[in-house]
Amino acid sequence: MIRLKRTNASDADFQDLVKELDIDLSIRDGDEHLFYSQFSKIDMIKYVVIAYDENKPVGCGAIKQYDETTVEIKRMYVTSGKRGKGIASMILEELERWSRELGFEQCILETGINQPEASRLYEKKSYHIISNYAQYENIANSICFGKKL
Repeated sequence: MIRLKRTNASDADFQDLVKELDIDLSIRDGDEHLFYSQFSKIDMIKYVVIAYDENKPVGCGAIKQYDETTVEIKRMYVTSGKRGKGIASMILEELERWSRELGFEQCILETGINQPEASRLYEKKSYHIISNYAQYENIANSICFGKKL
């Protein structure tokens, strides 16, 4: 049974999952990984959700305040052996619930053309493609999504 835990970026399980995520993204993004990694630092993240299966961390996600009404979904990841089991959906739903509790009105996020399974997840969860924002504005390989809460 999957159990979700709310925590922050200092959580060792989150840090370990992010290391796995970064390895995966460096393979997918190739030479562009250095560009993207500068926007994925976790030291300022206060809100993290970790998924556990039999007390083993198997997935994570985070939210980071973007502006007064908006949070950015960050560091979504599920370990390769646990993908396709709905864990990412559970994490995303918990992040949305937490965002509403904190008083935010919408979520935004960036993913890349090299993560088609991520795009399918966000579309399935009623996210819509939006114009690329901020640092992703002129990046052809970035896809940005948004959702009103």
